[in-house]
Amino acid sequence: MRIVCLTEETTEWLYLLGKEEYIVGISAYTERPTRAKKEKPVVSAFTGGSVKKIKALEPNLVIGFSDVQAQLAHDLIKANLNVLITNQRTIEEILDTLMMVGRIVGAEEKATEYISEYRSTLQQLQEESSKIEVKPKVYFEEWDEPMISAIGWVSELIEIAGGINIFADRAYGKASAERFVQHEEVIQRSPDIYIGCWCGKPLDSKAVTSRPGYDAIPAIKNNQIHEMDPAIILQPGPACLTDGLTALRAIVSGF
Repeated sequence: MRIVCLTEETTEWLYLLGKEEYIVGISAYTERPTRAKKEKPVVSAFTGGSVKKIKALEPNLVIGFSDVQAQLAHDLIKANLNVLITNQRTIEEILDTLMMVGRIVGAEEKATEYISEYRSTLQQLQEESSKIEVKPKVYFEEWDEPMISAIGWVSELIEIAGGINIFADRAYGKASAERFVQHEEVIQRSPDIYIGCWCGKPLDSKAVTSRPGYDAIPAIKNNQIHEMDPAIILQPGPACLTDGLTALRAIVSGF
């Protein structure tokens, strides 16, 4: 097989499954595993990519993620390529997608082993967090202008880590616009912990603390301001279920 991975999680997954030889092209945002960028040509960003470069690689399949890649998928399909775009938003959907990709590349047994491990760990940590009497309220910010709160799987991982996502009520919106929040809402919901995970740029903590009215928020008053690497939490694949969850637990348990 010859597969082009338009997002990082598919690349990481295929490496874990021992099927990296199938990968012929990857995204510029690929960080996991670190050797991928040295071994595979970069052919796309996130919202765009070179149809010419991708087609020249003669892939059997191009795999991408989310409606944000709809135009790129459209262009690739018009170029007569086989394209698979998934739109997972929850942990269960992530696991289902990983299993599907595992079957596609003929690694169902190994995929099943990994997924069983993920499920076991998630269940164990969920049971542990259920025993926590006082859980901190968490505001997870994916972007600052406009402010975007945690996507579905991140909201679930916050709960598993022992926290409460203050915007869990809108975490399952498919489009990012459904997860927009306003300053007044953040202030009103009074989070104990602020996590900045701005996909594409570093967190500007000074800009956050200087927002009008934020000095009344417990997270700001108690210096509970944390930054997370998008590569380990905003990718719907192995990273968020392992390193991302570990990082979340460290932040929440340190409250």
